[in-house]
Amino acid sequence: MGISVVLLAYKEEENLRVLLPQIKEQVEKCGEEYEILVVDTAKPMDNTKGVCEEFGARYINQEYPGFGGAFRTAIKCANKNKFLIMDSDGSHPPVNIPEIYEKFVTEKCDVVIGSRYVKGGVSNDSTSSRIMSHMLNFAYRICLGLDAKDLSTDYRMYHTKQLKRVKLECENYDVLEEVLLKLKLNKPDKKLKIGEVPINFQKRMYGESKRQLLKFIISYIKTLFRLTMIRIKDAFGKKKK
Repeated sequence: MGISVVLLAYKEEENLRVLLPQIKEQVEKCGEEYEILVVDTAKPMDNTKGVCEEFGARYINQEYPGFGGAFRTAIKCANKNKFLIMDSDGSHPPVNIPEIYEKFVTEKCDVVIGSRYVKGGVSNDSTSSRIMSHMLNFAYRICLGLDAKDLSTDYRMYHTKQLKRVKLECENYDVLEEVLLKLKLNKPDKKLKIGEVPINFQKRMYGESKRQLLKFIISYIKTLFRLTMIRIKDAFGKKKK
């Protein structure tokens, strides 16, 4: 039992110094044992390890490339039965952790998302990023049959056991949609219960965004096609049975 709180870091030393105390304060309100895992780059690029030692977080170097690889490393290393992941740049307010946890437990969800796009949610991202995000979310929601407004954020709580059963292949941020589809296909009834909690999405506190827009878009388009084919293949396989 307990909560594995996961932060994927890429030169986020300054942000983690602010975030880690806030995260500890909020997760303690959930009343469960917890661990904080910080997955850093394969080769350290700043003093993230020192900050983790200062605030009692478990420091891990990612074993596989890209954002998706860091996510897979975190899944492999998580020891608690609940898996809470959030950005390490300050864009996801720790104050929402107790509400996400409460919804996850009381409504028996498979996943709970800290959402920008449900009623009460706010995004302080740039206009172009918001437009692109809405378009991608709409396309993935329709093509993959996922019942949620915000599929492209990683502020989420999962069941660790379910995550460990999923084979993920995406290296970039599109792993966030991949994991939802594959969690859904792993369920006998193919129904994934997703809850959403409104959040106020902030701009990063320190440092520059690591997102490469063109690479990001191309990756998402390719992944949308691949995941749609996986969903169709699964549906036909089910009919044949």
